[in-house]
Amino acid sequence: MHASEMRFVGGATGAWRVHSMRAIRGETLGGGDRIAQVPAGQPLPPGMWTLRGVPSEARYTRASERDALQAVQPPLGRPAASFAALIPIRKSPAWWALAHDERRAILEEQSHHIRFGLGFLPAIARKLYQSRDLGEDFDFLTWFEFAPEHASAFDELVAGLRETPEWAYVDREVDLRLVRVA
Repeated sequence: MHASEMRFVGGATGAWRVHSMRAIRGETLGGGDRIAQVPAGQPLPPGMWTLRGVPSEARYTRASERDALQAVQPPLGRPAASFAALIPIRKSPAWWALAHDERRAILEEQSHHIRFGLGFLPAIARKLYQSRDLGEDFDFLTWFEFAPEHASAFDELVAGLRETPEWAYVDREVDLRLVRVA
């Protein structure tokens, strides 16, 4: 287990109630009324499924993009951010067959992923967890938190990203919308 690993457990306990869960591509995750976020070293509650990921360096960002993101990125856990989304994503083998610079070109030069996402900060806080290197079924676990009044902006963000050339390489994606209960 990696020291900074985060586990997301779908079951009957947790601080986040599942408002909706839908498969965008591929299979859904199954049941679970709540999501518990469990850091490494803490015991897992019983659950129907568990997703694992670790935060890592921003693999496709340039220094100037990283600095721009850090300048406006709000922290997670803001009291007003009572809505969240957990979106696990798996990219196709064709994506991983590309060289790093080819993936970067699709991600930013063609899809403008980072630039587009910057337009939604600081209203939407986000954290990316890498899962591929852990041997998980998903490559990334994307976690977002926002206030209820920013729910339509979040919808705009994910809809815009799903229309990009990058998303042609997504072969599994599940969209869980959550509401904080504790």
